This record gives sequence, C-alpha cells and structure tokens, in this order.
Amino acid sequence: MRALVVYCHPNPESFNRSILEVVLEGLEKAEAEIRVQDLYASAFNPVLSKTELSGYLDIPGNTKAVSGEVADLAWCDTLIFVYPTWWYGLPAILKGWLDRVLLPGIAFHMPEDGAKSIQPGLRHITRLGLFTTCGASQLLTWFVGAPGRRTILRGVRLNCARRVRLAFAAHYLMDSSTPASRAKHLERVRRKIAKFLAP
Repeated sequence: MRALVVYCHPNPESFNRSILEVVLEGLEKAEAEIRVQDLYASAFNPVLSKTELSGYLDIPGNTKAVSGEVADLAWCDTLIFVYPTWWYGLPAILKGWLDRVLLPGIAFHMPEDGAKSIQPGLRHITRLGLFTTCGASQLLTWFVGAPGRRTILRGVRLNCARRVRLAFAAHYLMDSSTPASRAKHLERVRRKIAKFLAP
C-alpha cells in the first residue's frame, strides 16, 4: 500500500493535526508506505497562474510547476485528505491544490476518439479517504450541500478506481467541541481508518 496524505491546516497545534496523527498511526500499523503533503508547511501556492492556464492542455508539460505533487499522486494507490471545512467547503489552499495538481493527462484524460466526456485518470487509486472538521452542525452542513465533501467523495472519486473504497469522518460543531467530543472523534477516526485499510 502506498498512501499519499494531503494535509491542510495553518496551525501546527490544531485538532486537525491530531486527526492527521491518528491517520498516520493507522497507516503505519497497516505497514503502508507513506508520503505527506503538508500544504501550509510547504507554502504551496494555490493560484493557477495565467502561464499555467495557457499550458493547461499541454501534456505532459502542464505538470512542470507541480512535478513533485504530481509524482506523489501517480505513485500512490491510497489518497487521503485531512483538512478543516471552512464555509462548508475546502480551504482555498486545498482547492488550489486540486486546480493545479489534478491535471489533464494525470487525473483525467480529455475527450478523444469520439468520446464526449473526459475519462478517468486515477484508476490506480483504490482507496479515497476524507477526514475533516466542521464549525456548523451536521444538519446545516447537509442543508447547504456539503460542497467540500462532494468535491472529494464525488468529484475526485469519479476519476479513481471503479470500486474505490471510501472513508469519511467529520467532527461537526467544532467551535463548541469539548475534550470529550474530540477524544470521541479521534476514536471514530481510528476505527474508520482501520476498516478503510483492512485487506
């Protein structure tokens, strides 16, 4: 198993960091090879520049600016995201990672030979996980449509293996969380990651 964990939080002492540690602990127990892309720590630039956009369809030249991130994505068979949900969606830096790294020729293939739609490019990814925190309640997040969850577990999923295994856990009402609620959530993540990584 080769796991890429895309981690996103500006505070190295956040609860999301604790979630990341539980995820990494589970991966180590499963004897996975692990790579972590910590977007804030690496100062990842989320902005798709005019130059990159003009070369967006220039395959494989379109990967030049993000070659390390693309190499990790091509290497992994397990892709896990750990991030806080802000305004019901992805933090800007993570949305920018998707924009700049999930490129034509990598994450998907442009229509050709009579095809009317793009074709999946991440068929080697057989596990897709999402672990997040939300300030809003579960009901309110559902009412708004949970755009962050949909982007990952529907949008990215469509480009992965047909029977990709999914994992999801969210701590809702994070702003009013307690030590007990956070401990309970970490245990939930621990169970979810164990089931997710089981043979």
